[in-house]
Amino acid sequence: TAIVGALVALSIIALVLSLVKIEDVTLPPTVKYGMVFDAGSSHTSLFVYEWDSDKENDTGVVSQTLSCDVQGQGISSYANDPPKAGDSLRECLDKALKVVPAAKQRDVPAYLGATAGMRLLREENSSAAEQVLAEVAKTMQEYPVAFKGARILTGEEEGAYGWITINYLLDSFTKYSPKAHTWVHPEAANIFGALDLGGASTQISFMPESSVINWNEASKFMLYGYNYNIYTHSYLCYGQNEMLKRLAKELIAVRGELEGSWTLLSWHQPQTWERHAGSLKLVCLRGRGNETKQNENLNVTLEGRSNASRCLAALKKLFNFSACGQRQDCTFDGVYQPPVSGQFIAFSAFYYNFKFLNLTEGQSLATARETIEHFCTRSWEDLSSSYPEENPERLPKYCTNANYILTLLLDAYKFNETSWNNIFFQMKVGSASVGWTLGYMLNHTNMIPAEALVRVKGHVPSLWAAAVTFITFTIALGLAALLL
Repeated sequence: TAIVGALVALSIIALVLSLVKIEDVTLPPTVKYGMVFDAGSSHTSLFVYEWDSDKENDTGVVSQTLSCDVQGQGISSYANDPPKAGDSLRECLDKALKVVPAAKQRDVPAYLGATAGMRLLREENSSAAEQVLAEVAKTMQEYPVAFKGARILTGEEEGAYGWITINYLLDSFTKYSPKAHTWVHPEAANIFGALDLGGASTQISFMPESSVINWNEASKFMLYGYNYNIYTHSYLCYGQNEMLKRLAKELIAVRGELEGSWTLLSWHQPQTWERHAGSLKLVCLRGRGNETKQNENLNVTLEGRSNASRCLAALKKLFNFSACGQRQDCTFDGVYQPPVSGQFIAFSAFYYNFKFLNLTEGQSLATARETIEHFCTRSWEDLSSSYPEENPERLPKYCTNANYILTLLLDAYKFNETSWNNIFFQMKVGSASVGWTLGYMLNHTNMIPAEALVRVKGHVPSLWAAAVTFITFTIALGLAALLL
C-alpha cells in the first residue's frame, strides 16, 4: 500500500509539473480573402485574392485565386436599364463564393471600381451613373460579403494601381528569401513603368529619374515599409474605342457633309462601318475637331482603302501636339510629362493588338513598323481568309489600332528607337492577370488590420507524453496492487 501511495504521489507531481512547464506556441496565420470588380468601359471582370493575415510590413502578400469575366458589356451600357447592371454581376459572385470558405465569406471585403466608361457616363448623365452604381451596390449587398462600396476611380488611381500590380508581380517591392525564410526588400530593385490602353482611356505611370515638377500628376505610396513617388496621368477619350469614334468623326468632318460613302483610311475594303450620326454625340466628340451638322436619321458608311500612311496621318490629327510648343516635358494637349525612363509593361489593348500581329516578343521598332504597314496593305479578302476564326467586326480595326499605338507611344509619350526596346507587351505575370485590381487590393490591405499572431498556452509535447504514460502506468499498477 505504501508503494502504491508513493507511485500515485509521484504521478500527481508529474502531472502538476507538466501543467506548470508550459510555453507559447505560435499558430500559423489565417488566410484572408478579398474581391474586386473591374468595371471597364467594354466589359467587367471579377478577381478574388487571398493573403495571410500576418502581413509583411503592413502590406499583405496577395495572390490571385479566381478571375471571372462578366457576360455582356460594361456597366455603363446599362444606363437606360440600371437593374441589369447589378444582375450582370450575379454569376461571377456565385462563382466567387464557391472558392471562399463559408466561415470566412462575411469577412471578405468586396469592392467594385468603375473606370473610364463610367467616368464618361457621369459627364454625360450624372443621375444615370448614380443609378447604375446604386443597382450594383444593391446586388453586392445581397451576398454574404463585407461590401466596401462601388465607386468610380479617377484615371490617376487606375494608372497608379496598375503600376503597383506590375511591380508586385515582378517582385520589385518584396521577394522571398529562401536563406532568410522570409520576404525581404530586394536590393537595387528594378521598378517598371505601366502602360494601359482601355476602351475609353489610356494611362501611363512610371518612376521618373528626376523629381516630378508637377505634383498634380504624382502619386505617393508606402508599400512594405518603403515610400514610392511616381508620375501618372490618364487621358480620357484616348482609349481605342473612343479613338475609333473620334477618327470617324474627323473623317466625316473633313468631307464637310454627312452624305454618301466616305473613305476610312485604314479599315479594309469592302468592309464598311455604319454609325448612326446621332450616336456620335458623345463627350469625347464635343469640341474636338470640326463640328458637323448632325442628322438623327442619317447613316454614314465608311469604307476602308488599306492605306497605312494616310491612316497614320489621320490619327495624328486627333492629338493637339502644337499645344506643347518646343517643350520636351509635354505629351499633347499641353499635358506635362517627365522623360520616360526605365522598363515598361504595356498591357490591356496594347497587348491584345500587338499579340494579334505577333509583336509581343521584343521586336525592334523598325520590325513593328514594317509588320503593321504590311498588315495594313493586305486586302479584306486576304485577311478574312487568313484569319477565319477572328471576329469579323474586330479584324478590320487592327490596322487602325496598331497605328494608333505607334502614334501614342512615339509621338505622345516620346519613346524612341532605343527606349522602344524597354517596352514589354504582356497580360500576365505567372498565373496572375496584369491590371489595376491587384494593386487596388494590395493597397487596401493596409486598411485591413493585421491579425496578431495567435499565441496559446501549450504543453511541451515530449513532457506531456511522458506524463500521460507515467500516470497511466501508475494507475494500472495501483489497481493491480489493490486487487492482489
